[in-house]
Amino acid sequence: MSHALSEPARSESGAALRQVFPVLLAVMPFGIVYGAIAVGSGLTVLQALGFSVLVYAGASQLAALQLLGLGAPLWSVLLTVFALNFRHVLYSASIGRHLGRFSPLQKAAAFSVLVDPTFGAAEVRASDQPLTKRYYFTYGLILYVGWQLASLIGAAFGSLIEDPKAFGLDFVLPVYFLALVMTFRRRGQFYPVALTSLFVSMLVYLTVGPPWHVSVGGLAGIAVAALTSPATESVEGAGRG
Repeated sequence: MSHALSEPARSESGAALRQVFPVLLAVMPFGIVYGAIAVGSGLTVLQALGFSVLVYAGASQLAALQLLGLGAPLWSVLLTVFALNFRHVLYSASIGRHLGRFSPLQKAAAFSVLVDPTFGAAEVRASDQPLTKRYYFTYGLILYVGWQLASLIGAAFGSLIEDPKAFGLDFVLPVYFLALVMTFRRRGQFYPVALTSLFVSMLVYLTVGPPWHVSVGGLAGIAVAALTSPATESVEGAGRG
């Protein structure tokens, strides 16, 4: 019996590879910046890589380094990381609907590599076909390994980059996330949800300050989606009746 991958399996892996490699172009500069900042903050190369392997959340990693560099108490660092990463709870709730073919252990592994790009890619994939294990884990693991490699490069050679902003590296991820969000623009209630999240995030940022604007803005968008979707379904049901 042949042990070669079947055509559907190769197709799923190939689709994930085609979609994840362009994303790496946006993610790896951000990882390099993290590695450089980590070593510049006093961590060894091994400590910087270990932190990245265990936490695997770019914005939270950078925020924690900045707070530790300022001498902030541990509870403040943990609270900041929790606030920034709370959106992953929302991601898990959404992605969990598409993991019916995953065993409990596979679901746990899937959630452990669930970050912003993986969430966006999985949601788009699941919108028109089943989300397979081969697609999800190919995408998620390639992204995970790429991030660790970028962190290692930044930690080892980041001192050569005196000013990341001079190369526009701090602008790469915001542009990518904007493009990621816009892939959902054809879904119902996209603009009310997105604009509400934007407005609330800006309001919280200006009044309370970061990092709470991330989670509160997301929750506001979810609230609008929850309030408007039932109404839309009722109207459509009445029209059919």
